[in-house]
Amino acid sequence: MKKSAFMFCVLLLALSCNTKGGRINRTDTPRSGFARIAVDDCFSPILEEEIAVFTGLHTEAQIEPLYSGERQLFEQLFADSVRLLVAARDLTEAERNHIKEKLRLTPRTQKIATDAIALIVNPLNKDTLMTLSQLRKIMTGEITKWKELNPGEKASFDQEIQVVFDHPASSTLRFIADSIVGGKRISERLRALNGNKEVIDYVASTANAMGVIGVNWISNPTDSTKLSFDKKIRVLSLSRSEVAKPDNSYKPFPAYLAIGHYPLVRDMYVILTDLRETLPAGFVSFIAGDSGQRIILKAGLVPATRPTRLINVQTEF
Repeated sequence: MKKSAFMFCVLLLALSCNTKGGRINRTDTPRSGFARIAVDDCFSPILEEEIAVFTGLHTEAQIEPLYSGERQLFEQLFADSVRLLVAARDLTEAERNHIKEKLRLTPRTQKIATDAIALIVNPLNKDTLMTLSQLRKIMTGEITKWKELNPGEKASFDQEIQVVFDHPASSTLRFIADSIVGGKRISERLRALNGNKEVIDYVASTANAMGVIGVNWISNPTDSTKLSFDKKIRVLSLSRSEVAKPDNSYKPFPAYLAIGHYPLVRDMYVILTDLRETLPAGFVSFIAGDSGQRIILKAGLVPATRPTRLINVQTEF
């Protein structure tokens, strides 16, 4: 009986030493252990490489990414199912307060890159230029056919514009609704697919389609200057002017993102609710550090903490 009581006390002591506030103490470190993170599907090519390099350097670390649309990923964060989120927006003040009050965690956010949304079309489509005003009208359904973009000229083809996004709860769709449409109702003609890869494949096989996609999905990995894109599709040049011309329209090249010429830009954030000295915190430090920022530059985005080369380019239209 005394032996049983002694063993029970030892077990109770062991449990109490491994818990704090009802939670089991963490055994991971900034360079080892296991972590599940949430990532906007727009950024999955970048994060796949970030994870591969980080775990290659730190072989005792294992990071499991969850890729999905923006809305679902934030729900995971607010439910404390993940403690690291890579997203296309920062937390709102209300969201910060929710995390502090409901989860009793302290959120920390950091901008890690400037991202761009690209408009892609089929190679058979000869349209190369578009204004923000025309894009807005396409998204609201005021323009429905390609020939309406340039009514005084011969269109590539007289077909409807099929706009496709990556996900029903996509961050790109939210960006268009918030920053381009300006409060107007988005057209019901827009279609949501199942990820950015499906958008590329659909546009590559559909002559009248236009895809709205994260630019790192189409950057040419073999082009060190980042002045070319995936040859399966064509990338439209965008203009802020009333009439799009070659000298006032820009493609989403990193230099044009950095100096503000390309209009569809947004920031890329890491949102961390975990403790310091944990694996998610160590991974954030890596992404924001020299190696992680070089990966972002290689992907065709503008790093937040490292310089970008400015290259003078003559674009073919």
